[in-house]
Amino acid sequence: MSSKKLNLTSNRKLDHIRICLEEEVESEYSGFSDISFINDSIPEMDFHDIKTETEFLGKKLSFPFLIASMTGGHPETKEINKNLAIAVEESGIGMGVGSQRAGLEDGDVVDTFTVVRDFAPKAFVYANIGLPQIIEHGVEYAEKAVEMIDADAIAIHLNFMQEVVQPEGDVNSSGGYQAIRDVVDGLKVPVIVKETGGGISERVAKKLRDCDVSAIDVGGAGGTSWTGVEYYRARDDITKNIGVDFWDWGIPTAFSIVECRNTLPIIATGGIRSGLDVAKALAIGAEIGSSALPFLHPATVSSDEVLRTIRYFEKGLKVAMFLTASRKIKDLRNKRIIVYGKFKDYLESKGISLPEFCRKR
Repeated sequence: MSSKKLNLTSNRKLDHIRICLEEEVESEYSGFSDISFINDSIPEMDFHDIKTETEFLGKKLSFPFLIASMTGGHPETKEINKNLAIAVEESGIGMGVGSQRAGLEDGDVVDTFTVVRDFAPKAFVYANIGLPQIIEHGVEYAEKAVEMIDADAIAIHLNFMQEVVQPEGDVNSSGGYQAIRDVVDGLKVPVIVKETGGGISERVAKKLRDCDVSAIDVGGAGGTSWTGVEYYRARDDITKNIGVDFWDWGIPTAFSIVECRNTLPIIATGGIRSGLDVAKALAIGAEIGSSALPFLHPATVSSDEVLRTIRYFEKGLKVAMFLTASRKIKDLRNKRIIVYGKFKDYLESKGISLPEFCRKR
């Protein structure tokens, strides 16, 4: 591969970081604002007795949360991944690395990914490669991504709504399901299929279940809009206008959790901005909450700042559990909720009984 193309891939990583730090990039609606818990005024429990530990894909987490795939692939991203890794290791949660395409194409930036395992030797860490690269290069690409960071799992990310806006985007999805199946059959680690802002529908989730993937990261609308990010990179008016038109495209995260809840274990990413959001995601069907953007700026400062943000999410989850008398994570599924607005309309359109859903999921 030419050095020019390698530099384009690497520099694009830095563009994305800069834009996410400096510009407004979030989409409008995740669905969580239309979900409320019922307060329990006397929860009959000690806050300090709440148990948040969980197991996911064979690894223990101190609470059900992952820092979502974010970066790597440019020398300036190494310190970010180092700070994330140190905080993840200390807090007992997990994380994903950004797309490893740059590391697979250019050995000079491999250390921007391997630094994660160097500083998080025991944490749950997942590798990450895009479906277009799997379609083009096959299982070997996935194997190399896993080996690069001694990963506990691999995420195959789906970002076609970003790719189709990028001037240099990979827009071939032909044979995608078979490529995923080949990775599942060819690797020994669990395979996660991860959307990146568009959300996963029930139809797609069922097909992924048939491919024997281990988990789905719904990656719904409501968090970072990658068409919005590409809007800032666009050099022509057509691309800019399309970036605006599709800024809020996708299935809102809360909706996508419901779409996928009877198929595979769910990671909820997309607009998760607090421990309360994590609690809501778990209550309606997710196994794990996950977020990226809130950790980006802290990771440019220090591992302590990342750890502080992790503790914010953890404490918020525990407060939601205390105020709903939930001693364990699984108890949230049995707590009454109230739904409003667009989320209520969505449930009704699916033919889901609102009284049953609000009482127990």
